[in-house]
Amino acid sequence: MNPPRPHLFGLLAGLFLATGLCFASLVLARAWTRIAESQVVNVTGSARKNVRSDLVVWRASFSVDAPTLLEAQQKLRADHAKVAAFFSTRGIEGFAASPVQIREITARRRNEDEDTTANVRVGYRLSQSIEARSPDVEQLPRLAGDSSELLEQGVAFMSEGFEFIYTKAGDAKIEMMAEATKDARARAEQIAQQGGGAIKELRSARMGVVQINPLYSGATSWEGNNDTSALEKTITATVAATFTLR
Repeated sequence: MNPPRPHLFGLLAGLFLATGLCFASLVLARAWTRIAESQVVNVTGSARKNVRSDLVVWRASFSVDAPTLLEAQQKLRADHAKVAAFFSTRGIEGFAASPVQIREITARRRNEDEDTTANVRVGYRLSQSIEARSPDVEQLPRLAGDSSELLEQGVAFMSEGFEFIYTKAGDAKIEMMAEATKDARARAEQIAQQGGGAIKELRSARMGVVQINPLYSGATSWEGNNDTSALEKTITATVAATFTLR
């Protein structure tokens, strides 16, 4: 029987030692990576911008009553011409008109012979909705104040309200995301300085829901508000950001 060779044991011992050192280095490197990755700060930045609507939409309607459908159609056509003239003389050349809505007008009539009552058609009501748009956000509201002229002409005209729209909201959202990110970085730097550290880099940023509200309103919703009731608006954007620390 041959005695064990000393150099073979030494070789195996060296191999096990090298393997152990590599494994320990790998574990240490992973631990250090986890420690480094844990040195982060999460902040929320925000940006606000006051804007003025650049488009107004005015919706209104008018209607006529007549005993026969033909008479109702003739009256509605005449009233439509009056409405068109009202807009034209004030610089609004066109407006969108919806299809004419027709409804029967009924009344309860009593049959004396049979001592019963029943609904009887006594006429027709025709109505039409219109929609006018203008980049002059003050012109159409002024026209609504003058629409009493149509009532004086016998037109049963009814204003249904306005929508004030800011058409550049998409561009504003992009601009405000950048501003909100800057605000988030400033907040993160303040936090880091208080802990004796410094910001290294932005790791991630996620934009929150954009809120468009009447001026100075702070209302929020999960879906994001998109106010159309106010001429002056406030757009608010938020960004949730994560920064790594040195």
